[in-house]
Amino acid sequence: MKKILYAFLLLLISGNVHAALNIFACEPEWAALTQQLAGDKASIYTATGALQDPHQVQARPSLIARARGAQLLVCTGAELEIGWMPVVLRESGNSAIQPGSSGYFEAAQYVTMLEVPTRLDRADGDVHAAGNPHIQTDARNFLPIADALSKRLIQLDPANTAYYQQQLAAFNQQWRAAIAKWEKQAAPLKGLSVIVQHRGFPYLNNWLGLKQVAELEPKPGMEPSAAYLGKVLNELQQHPAKMVLRAAYQDGRPSEWIAERAHVPAVIVPYTVGGTPQATDLFTMFDDTIQRLLAGLK
Repeated sequence: MKKILYAFLLLLISGNVHAALNIFACEPEWAALTQQLAGDKASIYTATGALQDPHQVQARPSLIARARGAQLLVCTGAELEIGWMPVVLRESGNSAIQPGSSGYFEAAQYVTMLEVPTRLDRADGDVHAAGNPHIQTDARNFLPIADALSKRLIQLDPANTAYYQQQLAAFNQQWRAAIAKWEKQAAPLKGLSVIVQHRGFPYLNNWLGLKQVAELEPKPGMEPSAAYLGKVLNELQQHPAKMVLRAAYQDGRPSEWIAERAHVPAVIVPYTVGGTPQATDLFTMFDDTIQRLLAGLK
């Protein structure tokens, strides 16, 4: 009996030594990046789906339960999750993933933020104090975020330092080569005038040199009325565009309305991993984004 108990204790100890980090990722892009960097050293839960508006999430009991056992929280930050994450953190009672702890990671802290407001007024719509949070549409942003996230994994799991360093080096090499490929493919898009349904593309515009001439929401997060869409349509006579962009999770009716009347294609981009059938990981997410934009030119 003692031998059996001793063997059982050894099994428990061994299991704890090799246990994967329990990680709570707020959005699919951060789950995918964490998987690239952590491999089989992490067990990753993704809190939101690719076709779900990350602004509009309910702090469900299932999310709170998952957060309760997490050792690392990986989110966008910049107030993208402000409507639900504070509740999840508070109700989880998990001190390991509270803001300021080593288990709390915000990707937005490691990139240059765009559209940082000079004033804050709820009358201006869904404006974020730290800047536009949709940082995942610029492939270049993943390099500093990956570096910081890798260091955080090492901090939490120093026994696997060499593994995380190898994973980061491999990712950086592959990602830099992919960026060069995407930028070469996207050269015909530079200077292209576009309409956006939601103010969610400044990082994509900045990266590829797209020129945004209109947006279909009168204010960020506000659905456009028919009258407002008509106003945008009139303005396009002075500032014509070549296509209208929207994220896969968004209701396509405003884009389709404008596209039909302005005689331009409506282009859906995956926006995150899983947003389209082709966007199965970070690499194919950008492959598909570039190909869809180029297809819009034709």
